[in-house]
Parts: sequence; C-alpha cells; structure tokens
Amino acid sequence: IIIGNDVSINFDCHIACVNKISIGNNVLMASKVFITDHFHGNASKASIALPPSKRVVESKGPVIIEDNVWVGEGVAIMPNVTIGQNSIIGANAVVTKSFPANSVIAGNPAKLIKTII
Repeated sequence: IIIGNDVSINFDCHIACVNKISIGNNVLMASKVFITDHFHGNASKASIALPPSKRVVESKGPVIIEDNVWVGEGVAIMPNVTIGQNSIIGANAVVTKSFPANSVIAGNPAKLIKTII
C-alpha cells in the first residue's frame, strides 16, 4: 500500500491489499470507503465447496488512485482499477473499471457522469 502526501482518510475505511494499492497526493476519502485488489477464489465447484476464509486469495490487478481525487461516502473500489487525477467518485458508487482523468463517476456499477473541463 502506497499513500501519497496530504491524503485524508476518514473513519471506518477498509483497504485490503495483497498486490498493490497506490493512493496519490491530495486524495480525500470520505468514511466507509472499501478498496480491494483481490477476491477469495473463483466460482469453480472445487472452490465453492470451501469456506470463504479457506479459499485462495487472488489479485486481479492493482488499484491506482491518482492525485487530487475525491472519493465519496461508502464507495467500493474493486481490483484492477485506475482512477485518473482530478476525478470525483459519488457516494455509494461501486467502481469495477478504470476511468480517465477529470471524471465524475457514480452509480452501481459506476459510470461516467461527466468530464470536468
């Protein structure tokens, strides 16, 4: 886990990392944010027979949050995602794909609402 300068992480946030999570400079995270770069196994018959705590932890890729990003209340950022600089993620968004710089994103799954110009 790499955390830049002047990062504000509010209460009840959960950052779960087995590969790489990078948080840039001047990032603001509201409370109850969840960021993960992994999951507990796949949905195969052999894996599903195991209790979740016994399944192999697998990373689908790093999470990169670039500089000057505002992450809203209750946001979930899933594996293999990059959030471009100067972006805003609306409350309770579930981010499952990457977005370019200057994006305003929201929803479940998160989608581009507008580009900041």
